Amino acid sequence: AMDAVIVRLLANEVHPFVIGFFRAFFGLLAVMPWIILRVRLADSPYRWLHAIRAGMKLLALVAFFVAFANAPLAEVTAISFTTPIFLTLGGWLLLRERMMRSRALALLAGFGGMLLVIQPGSGISVALLFALAGALITASIQLILKRMSAHDTTERLVAWNLLTMVPLALVPAVIFWTTPTLPQLGLLIAQGLFGALNMTLITRALSLAEVSFIAPLDFLRLPLVAAMAYLMFGEIPEATTWIGAAVIFGAALLVAGGTSFIRRNRAGLK
Repeated sequence: AMDAVIVRLLANEVHPFVIGFFRAFFGLLAVMPWIILRVRLADSPYRWLHAIRAGMKLLALVAFFVAFANAPLAEVTAISFTTPIFLTLGGWLLLRERMMRSRALALLAGFGGMLLVIQPGSGISVALLFALAGALITASIQLILKRMSAHDTTERLVAWNLLTMVPLALVPAVIFWTTPTLPQLGLLIAQGLFGALNMTLITRALSLAEVSFIAPLDFLRLPLVAAMAYLMFGEIPEATTWIGAAVIFGAALLVAGGTSFIRRNRAGLK
């Protein structure tokens, strides 16, 4: 949620590729002592896959940065919730996971909710298409990450991702380079720290529990982003944004195994 606010504050002043580079660079600086002392990088069974994942991560970040800079924050966040839907669809198409009828219907409902947010009848926002592309790429990354986490540690996955993303992000950043001011640099440092912490927590969570247990928690971002957008930028989400987000939320909860998730929690309460 903080990422969206920081990008909006930097919008039209710092290019998205430059933001992406500094986010990765300061994130790497934050965890470099930990990498040197605790992470055995050479033990990773992967090489090129780390670079591919880092490149995809950079593309997803830049796509969301463009969206956050040019569209209402709540709408972009609502579109980002399609990631679990794309993730389930990818599991069915690529990993040959079973597609139950209820999940197929939920997928259709999720795309319907996405259309409510985008509102193609009133002219499709290019910025929201960038958000949709970011959600699709993020789902692809999570499919790769789920496989990698079965054979590698959380620490190495995070370390290799940051180490490979920095040089990859530097190339386009140099092309669109603008030297940030001191206030902008402070925001970029904060974003890098938040990004490194976020990546560590999500990667660790995926190694500890099923995606179906973790995915619903991601929807806490919408009320947080909406509140920040209202307080800092005076943005008030349209009714269709909340309705579409609710439909996407319900669909994503169902396709990610929400029924068993709810049963487990009810059992815990009893």
